[in-house]
Parts: sequence; structure tokens; C-alpha cells
Amino acid sequence: LVSYEIGFHFNTNVFFLVDCCLFRLSDCNLSERSCDALSSVLSSQSSSLRELDLSNNHLQDSGVKLLSAGLKSPHCELETLRLSGCLITGEGCASLVSALSSNPSHLRELDLSYNHPGDSGVKLLSAGLEDPHWRLETLSKRITASDQQGTLRHLQGGA
Repeated sequence: LVSYEIGFHFNTNVFFLVDCCLFRLSDCNLSERSCDALSSVLSSQSSSLRELDLSNNHLQDSGVKLLSAGLKSPHCELETLRLSGCLITGEGCASLVSALSSNPSHLRELDLSYNHPGDSGVKLLSAGLEDPHWRLETLSKRITASDQQGTLRHLQGGA
């Protein structure tokens, strides 16, 4: 399912009828409300979704928290999640880390570039990457100017 329409509206009944492994919903004017429907898709026993691109939508931390509930499901077999430019801070990173720690699942690629995780989000993600149960192979996080100093201090081992 690929959508370039602004104001794309979700209908969970439609999602369950679609046997799809890829949703590209980048730049679709989605908000946190859409994440609740997507969470249901991720946690469905019949879901075959493997790649989800939600980049450049205003999901914010509250939307990521809803989405993370679906990621925690043992039925979730998502391999790639793109959340670039979704207004995510350290709080949203904490939700993602919690989901990945609860269910290391199949997620191999996570794109969090162009967000603002701050020092706390970077530390949580770094600690998660050291968890041997995580299967994450690629974590994309382009450093924004506001995060740059704290991230560099953390990567160099400073406080």
C-alpha cells in the first residue's frame, strides 16, 4: 500500500483485508490517531507487514507510544521501521526501547533521523544496541544541531 494523498484516513477493517508486506505512508499528514490503527495491524495474528515507512508525519511521542504497543506484540514481524522527521524526542525513544526490549522481534532497521532524541534518547538507544537479544542491525539517526553537542559527549564517553 502506497499513499501520497494528504489527509489519508485509516480504516482498520481495510488494513486487515490487505495482505501486504510494505506500507509507505511517508508525508501523508498522519498524526498520533493513525498510530492506534497501525498498532492494531502490527499486533494482528494475520499481519504480514514487514516494512513500515511513516517518515515526515507529525506522530510525536504520543503516536510512537501507541505504535510501540503493536511492536511489543509477539505477532509483530516488522523488519524495517522508518520514523524520520516524526517529531520524536527522548520520550518517544524510551517507548521504542521498551518495545524492543519486551519483544526483540524481527526489527532489523530503525530510522530515527531528523528527530530530537536528546541525550536521554541517545543513551537509551545506545544501551539497547548492546542488548544481545536485540536484532537491530541498522539504526539511522542524523544528528541535528540541537542534539549535536550532547550526542558527541555521549559517544566520547562523557556525561
